[in-house]
Amino acid sequence: MSNTIIVLDFGSQYSQLIARRVRELNVYSELLAWDTSEEKIMSHSPKGIILSGGPNSIYEAGSPQLPKFLLESELPILGICYGMCALTHSLGGVVSPSSEREFGLANLNTIIENPLLPIGDQSVWMSHGDRIESAPEGFVPLAQSDNSPIAAMGNLEKNWYGLQFHPEVAHTPGGKEILSNFVIDICKVTPDWTPHNLIEKSVNNIKGFVGKGRVLSAVSGGVDSSVATALVHKAIGDQLVCVFG
Repeated sequence: MSNTIIVLDFGSQYSQLIARRVRELNVYSELLAWDTSEEKIMSHSPKGIILSGGPNSIYEAGSPQLPKFLLESELPILGICYGMCALTHSLGGVVSPSSEREFGLANLNTIIENPLLPIGDQSVWMSHGDRIESAPEGFVPLAQSDNSPIAAMGNLEKNWYGLQFHPEVAHTPGGKEILSNFVIDICKVTPDWTPHNLIEKSVNNIKGFVGKGRVLSAVSGGVDSSVATALVHKAIGDQLVCVFG
């Protein structure tokens, strides 16, 4: 599926929510562990990568690190919280413990025009101990909060971005717009992951697989077998024989 966004899970309690928010934009997302192989990630032909938050500090022994091949892929990347730290560390920036842990609502001030964040102030949800002290080469600070001088950063040429806050949670009112800006505008994904298109694609796949053959479908009366049988019947009609049991 070419219109896919991969969400890499670094252990955040919000990782599933990130994938859900992307799907709410009518874009298919796949949630995978941070150390998933290059072959498996790239088999999805992703248009972009989102790095989730996580409970670790980037300098802890055994802490998850950003896979190098993601940078070599030149895909758009959005790092959220720990994901931002992983992106920064992998590119030679400086991450350090904040003098004051930031948890809860914070005021974010976007200071540079960019394709990800609207200019000006907005309320966002923070949950972090570490913060970015120095952005990697090629990145510019995009926004700041009281405790985070680099609360958002971006390499506008490569389409790599980092957010210290969580756009996926309801406590960040403008979060859906931010994710849409990344997925639709920056990654250039067509938002066509809809029920109608899913049915159409499934029917076409079934037609191609079955050809002129016949199919026997065992229907239990449950949702799974009933839906599967309905799709097959829509695809091949009288070539389907159903058995209820």
